[in-house]
Amino acid sequence: MGESEKISVGIIGASGYGGVQLVRLLQEHPLVEIVYLGGKGSAGLAYSELYPHLGHAVDLTIEPIDVEAITSRCQVVFLGLPNGLACDLAPPLIEKGCKVLDLSADYRFKNLETYSNWYNKDRSDLETAKTAVYGLPELYRDEIKSASLIGCPGCYPTASLMALSPLLKQGLILPETTIIDAKSGTSGGGRQAKTHLLLAEAEGSFGAYGVAKHRHTPEIEQISSDLTGHEVRVQFTPHLLPMVRGILATVYATLRDPGLVREDLLTIYSAFYRSSPFVKILSNGVYPQTKWACGTNLCYLGIETDPRTDRVIVLSAIDNLIKGQAGQAVQCLNIMMGWEETLGLPQLAFYP
Repeated sequence: MGESEKISVGIIGASGYGGVQLVRLLQEHPLVEIVYLGGKGSAGLAYSELYPHLGHAVDLTIEPIDVEAITSRCQVVFLGLPNGLACDLAPPLIEKGCKVLDLSADYRFKNLETYSNWYNKDRSDLETAKTAVYGLPELYRDEIKSASLIGCPGCYPTASLMALSPLLKQGLILPETTIIDAKSGTSGGGRQAKTHLLLAEAEGSFGAYGVAKHRHTPEIEQISSDLTGHEVRVQFTPHLLPMVRGILATVYATLRDPGLVREDLLTIYSAFYRSSPFVKILSNGVYPQTKWACGTNLCYLGIETDPRTDRVIVLSAIDNLIKGQAGQAVQCLNIMMGWEETLGLPQLAFYP
């Protein structure tokens, strides 16, 4: 395919970790050309000033955020902005014919009151929000195909829902017993300077945060409720690990049928994800590690049952910046455009 046949793409919020992952992935995507990088505080800077290691490959300057300029040049726009900004930008972009993929929380919620309660922003874009599709391809592939607005999932919800979905959809667990114990690398906190993410603070330490009130909780509950057909509440606790990237989510729940064994669940999971190229179900007694997913769009799932407690234990490992953010957005783009779902997305980790 020639340069003229590629779709033109813009990235607003290209200076953060999610933005630079998008630049890397889209720069190597065979059917995409990046024509616009937008930002506020970084406007006017050459992208190579922010990321010198990309100077040989990306010859673009970050421009002020201008809807007219964006829509005149871009067919697709990725929004990598802080929560509460995309909902002001997306409506005019869509109105002028752009497809929009939002990496923030702004378009993940069907109920905007829930969003406002957790993110402290009142919304006036109800009609636009109604058109948004939750961008987890393994669950909503058909809806993504015809969407113009994608609310890309959070990193913790991605890891957690990949582990939970077969159990909830097939009615295999008592939903109210669900506990999610998840750990993330420090890149999940973004590129802005934050004391608790400093090497001197995080190295050699391990702790929980957002206990009983993390913003990803209602997102997980919304999709869980959608899968079961009734309201679901989960217990979710995130932790910060002294490493750069990766998430490991360990999910516990009580089985409805305590007679189910690991082999049964492996069969169920393999069938559930049979059309999902990025999901890797691990064999008996093998449990995932974050390093296996590093730099890839893969999700590794390990499954175990405990006959003493009648519980199932599912472990899910992803790269929080790829499958948990930028890679999943590109996966959605591929589906929206009718391309091969795996196009331009890495499936082999950097190892060790």
